[in-house]
Amino acid sequence: MANGVVTASIVEQFKQLIGNDFVVADEESLHKYGKDETENLLYLPAVVVKPKTAAEISAILKICNENLLPVTPRGAGTGLTGGALPHLGGVLLSTERFNQILDIDERNLQVTTEPGVITEVLQNAVKEKGLFYPPDPASKGSCFIGGNISENSGGPKAVKYGVVKDYVLNLEVVLASGEIIWTGSNVLKNATGYNLTQLIVGSEGTLGIVTKIVLRLIPHPKFDLLMLAPFNSLEKASEAVSAIFRAGITPSAMELMEIDAITLASKMLDSSAVPLTDGLAAHLIIEVDGNNLDVLMNEMEAISEVLNSYEVGEIYFAEDAEQKNELWKIRRKANEASVMAGYTIEEDAVVPRAELPKLIRGVKEIAANNGFKVVCYGHAGDGNLHIRINHPTIKNSYNNSEMTAALMPLFELIASLGGTISGEHGVGLIQKPFLKTVFSETHLRLMRSIKKTFDPNNILNAGKIFDLESH
Repeated sequence: MANGVVTASIVEQFKQLIGNDFVVADEESLHKYGKDETENLLYLPAVVVKPKTAAEISAILKICNENLLPVTPRGAGTGLTGGALPHLGGVLLSTERFNQILDIDERNLQVTTEPGVITEVLQNAVKEKGLFYPPDPASKGSCFIGGNISENSGGPKAVKYGVVKDYVLNLEVVLASGEIIWTGSNVLKNATGYNLTQLIVGSEGTLGIVTKIVLRLIPHPKFDLLMLAPFNSLEKASEAVSAIFRAGITPSAMELMEIDAITLASKMLDSSAVPLTDGLAAHLIIEVDGNNLDVLMNEMEAISEVLNSYEVGEIYFAEDAEQKNELWKIRRKANEASVMAGYTIEEDAVVPRAELPKLIRGVKEIAANNGFKVVCYGHAGDGNLHIRINHPTIKNSYNNSEMTAALMPLFELIASLGGTISGEHGVGLIQKPFLKTVFSETHLRLMRSIKKTFDPNNILNAGKIFDLESH
């Protein structure tokens, strides 16, 4: 395992490679890059490097590999499972200078981008050409495309359009050895050998560092309609979700927000967009999109009819772009608002969507049995529930045996429902203890073998997802 020391001589080599301004080790910088959005964790790297080209990363990794230096790749630092935390010290490699959209190919509906481009910036750039890149995590205004690749991000639009993996055609990757490869081809079909592209997607920076990304695009839908449906029962709201799909309708987004999440986000934004009447337990935010407005209106009517069977309250229809944006803003701020209110621990469970009521029921029981509060929200349309925990005395779940023991029944429940422990936030550091609830030792052995093949000296994001030495 990488356990080398970053010496003054090595720092000087880095400076010779990429310039003094892009190699930093002052206290303020180390603190900035020593944390992400995961709980309240801080691990200081020895040095931060900010290369600009794949060749520079290649040269840096060769030095790190020869000297067995831990390397933590980092995008925007918006991760929630500790994937960008340099918990072993060593070298923090930031991709922030890889911030160019290289080519928008309108003929082939593709875009080639560097990994340090902010997701929303890329979406807006292709939208100007009438094109659409659907994956839209809540942090899309700050997260990087490269980080989305590392975590196989999703977001509200995943229910209709899929997640990041469904749009990645090809990746330029620098391996731990410093070798540079392209993982695939810029084509829509490829049955040529193992699919290394999809292996890199979701690998959390443990197999290589992505330096160029080719994404497929689709035409941007012309219209979208949005409704807000209130429920007095959280379970009834979650039951309605699968009923809509069984009725033959596929919304472009279907988000569940427990009332506490809405209240916290509305208060944070000083917004009155969502009517908060007594007795409310949850809302569903439901969006449909397409190119025929009459068809979309009919779909909204059909959805309303389905909801009436699940004790829905008075449905609110957003009338214009401003009202839609206000509702989405509340949904996207749920995470930040929950953290500010003391819900510092987060889980990212996903189950088959028809099992969502059982998951929510189980979450509430586990919280009651263990003396903590929970607030739930997330991508109900694909069964992905974000569970925020407010414990009276425990603020970090990482390396906390009491919280690990409390959460184990949750992940066992998720596994029994046919789900898995992370839908879009990854494993990183904090989910490692729960991997065995969903993976056999054979699974883990195969993954460790893949890691060793790509990174024999275990320098890249070592200790994330699993510990290589564990057998």
